[in-house]
Amino acid sequence: MELRVLQYFLTVAREENITRAAAFLNITQPTLSRQLMQMEKELGVQLFHRGRHNILLTEEGLLLRRRAQEIVDLAMKTEKELKHGGEVISGEIAIGCGETRNMKPLSEMMASFRKKYPDVSFYIYTAIADDVKERLENGILDMGLLLEPVEISRYHYVRMPIEEKWCVLMRKDSALAGKDRIASEDLLGQSLIMAKRPSVRNELDNWFGQAAEDIRVVCTCNLSHNNQMDMVENGVGVAMTMDFSCNHDMLCLKPLEPELTSGCVLVWKKNLKLSPIMMRFVAHVKEYLKIDTFSE
Repeated sequence: MELRVLQYFLTVAREENITRAAAFLNITQPTLSRQLMQMEKELGVQLFHRGRHNILLTEEGLLLRRRAQEIVDLAMKTEKELKHGGEVISGEIAIGCGETRNMKPLSEMMASFRKKYPDVSFYIYTAIADDVKERLENGILDMGLLLEPVEISRYHYVRMPIEEKWCVLMRKDSALAGKDRIASEDLLGQSLIMAKRPSVRNELDNWFGQAAEDIRVVCTCNLSHNNQMDMVENGVGVAMTMDFSCNHDMLCLKPLEPELTSGCVLVWKKNLKLSPIMMRFVAHVKEYLKIDTFSE
């Protein structure tokens, strides 16, 4: 498969219409249709359900869209690195991040780095740690800002300065809203919205202790705070979440008792030759955090 044809495929998948996709790509509709049919013949699978007015992905097409996007992203990243290989002051650094207050110190590092090297740009990809690590392994991301617990034996890392605290997000008219802190027994009988990641769920189950067998989880999710606020506001349940700025008239955050915290690490792959830009940014991070070396 040619990179050009993969880009054609992704455009059709996004537009869900051959005519619009052809116009966007500035090619004729018959040419685009022929390229897609040749791709299906080459792969031996049907990629699209073709209707009168739209074109939708099959299960095989959905799988290819994910892989094709990774391939195209990696090709573009590689092209940028090669173009700027001898110019240490320009290029792009791609960082995957979860929802964490450590975005504040990371953004400060980015801003101060760009004052030194104004031609450097950043790409921020937001996802849970598992997705970020997959993109790190595939070479699509340079660094990951990961919320613990997370397996990082394959990475160099620096520990970020802000420790995340777990809280319960609830409506202000909830019976729990009058409490200063929320204990595990307070949540028995409550409809809970909790994290999906197994390692995080294990941390929360350990906090609940024996009560973990009796909790009622009605919804699991990965991101984001906005989605959690919508669900809590509309009565789906109360959410176990990280402390964040909640300026909502109907909602409030209460800390846990005993306190439960999580660390955050900024990681990059071991045994990988860093680009000149990455070498400078890693040095900048160490200088900002006032550390002499990174952890292995």
